[in-house]
Amino acid sequence: MEIIAYPSSKAEKRIQAVIDRGREIKPEDYETVSAILAEVKTRGDEALIEYTRRFDAPGLTLRNLKVTQAEMQAAAKTVPSGFLSALERAVEQIESFHKRQLDNSWMTTPRPGVLLGQLLRPVEAAGIYVPGARGGTTPLVSSVLMGVIPARIAGVGHVSMVTPPTKEGKINPYLLAAAHRVGVDAVYKVGGAWAIAGLAYGTQTLRKVDVVAGPGNTYVTLAKKMVAGIVGIDMLAGPSEILVIADHSAIPEFIAADLLSQAEHDPMASAMLITDSNKIAKAVAAEVKKQVAGLHRKEVAERSLSDYGLILRVPSIPAAIELANRIAPEHLELCIQSPFEVIGRIQNAGAVFIGEFTPEPMGDYIAGPN
Repeated sequence: MEIIAYPSSKAEKRIQAVIDRGREIKPEDYETVSAILAEVKTRGDEALIEYTRRFDAPGLTLRNLKVTQAEMQAAAKTVPSGFLSALERAVEQIESFHKRQLDNSWMTTPRPGVLLGQLLRPVEAAGIYVPGARGGTTPLVSSVLMGVIPARIAGVGHVSMVTPPTKEGKINPYLLAAAHRVGVDAVYKVGGAWAIAGLAYGTQTLRKVDVVAGPGNTYVTLAKKMVAGIVGIDMLAGPSEILVIADHSAIPEFIAADLLSQAEHDPMASAMLITDSNKIAKAVAAEVKKQVAGLHRKEVAERSLSDYGLILRVPSIPAAIELANRIAPEHLELCIQSPFEVIGRIQNAGAVFIGEFTPEPMGDYIAGPN
């Protein structure tokens, strides 16, 4: 990773490249997704099967589009007991956190004869999109838990889950075990923009939902944008990113591991370190080079780091905080001596991780917050 002094014109150019990445959508992408939505809306299951056969599972049939209860139960018996124990821990902590987020209906009588208030009601049906498991080898269990558990706590009546099948037409057993544990009502072997269309419009097999949630690739995100209004959506997620603020007290090995935890996601992911310590900057750069060599997804991480990886050396930690607020990262780590002294200055961040022993993956999987 390159170390660049900030402020400088070179730093500005690299920072802006990180901020702007993934924002431009080509006109042909709009045309492609629009055509997919129209096909699914008009032809329903027939279109879903055609797209799934073309891009994911050549042999998929309408008969096995929906995962059976037998498949769900078999998956729970296939995965290791250690995974099931970890799953229980994650579910418990995610449920505990989200129960505290529940809003309540309320009413007030500001003056005689006037009654004002708000009635909160859960939607009837929600659809959770779980991204493809990269050939079936890295199932994104966290997307199942973070999507389904809040919906259940909110009281949603029916929860559907869609996820791309492997080329053999199967769903990774870890995903199914997680879906079974959190009480998904229906799992469908379908992904991409056509899955979003199926949830938004409904088909002969997929139930129409009121809200679609969950991250995905550019086509999935664009499809969510285009059906917003027909259904509710959670957000338009961009590429994954992490920004670490560190001072002289930080542990370089930890920081490098956390940067790589996001860099290995995809080539568009961003991993940045901002520090006021030249010693830490050099140590982290060396450690990243060492650790990336042993990654299973080495090529992806190296490309991500080359395009959007960056170490910025700033004059002070206050300058680092100011820059972080400008970048507004998805994940922000404070690896500094007194993090609680600066936490109040953080304005723009998706999630904040405090201290050396709070790695970003902890938030993705088990800590509790979504």
